[in-house]
Amino acid sequence: MSWMRPLGSTGIDVSAIGLGTVKLGRDQGVKYPNGFTIPDDRQVLELLAQARDLGINLIDTAPAYGVSEERLGTLLAGNQRDWVICSKVGEEFSDGQSHFDFTPEHTRFSIERSLSRLGVDAIDIVLVHSDGNDMHIIETLGTLQALAELKQRGLIRAFGMSTKTVEGGLAAAAQSDAVMVTYNLAQQEEAEVLDACAAQGKAGLIKKALASGHLADIDNPVQASMDLILGHAGSTAAIVGTITPAHLQANVAAARQALGGG
Repeated sequence: MSWMRPLGSTGIDVSAIGLGTVKLGRDQGVKYPNGFTIPDDRQVLELLAQARDLGINLIDTAPAYGVSEERLGTLLAGNQRDWVICSKVGEEFSDGQSHFDFTPEHTRFSIERSLSRLGVDAIDIVLVHSDGNDMHIIETLGTLQALAELKQRGLIRAFGMSTKTVEGGLAAAAQSDAVMVTYNLAQQEEAEVLDACAAQGKAGLIKKALASGHLADIDNPVQASMDLILGHAGSTAAIVGTITPAHLQANVAAARQALGGG
């Protein structure tokens, strides 16, 4: 299987591993088993350079990731087109708490702000950052429709939803380009959504690929995780949130092995 993979039918190609960047901008309200220190600019630049050397072209960020978008806009200045950037709408994080607004008005405001922060004319992928009420967002609030309009305007290239329920994931797959689901050795309930992505030609992006570090009791958890995730036909890319170069290299090595060296 190939390392570079089509993002559904969007014409965008992404690497099998994407770099998650919550740890570049936020260290509050995160659910990792161990604490961490937000890296400085030099460390982030080294991590980004290493990611590129390892063949990664996908970066995952969000307004809810603290100052992640702003830092990426500054540190990638002039090189944004070398990357496929995925951001989100709907969740804001301030004063140690998440706040949600899925209205079309806020969606448009959030996109304009992310464009400015990231220093780009268009964002490659934008996902709705669900609060868990997937079907209410999809059926009532018009968030996906607002993103479809922004895609038509050329401000985003692809859109979808980071869901938290099987029902929501299936509905999002039917109405958008991509769905981000939780799928790992500890949580496989949303495999049905990946099945739908494979059947419909939609992109399946994997969050919490390594269960946020909660796999200590499993032998060789990184390789086992990549074998599971990348072995699913509906899985396009797995997002890993490491800020440690050694961990990133190990993740990529395991992913390439899972793909048969592709």
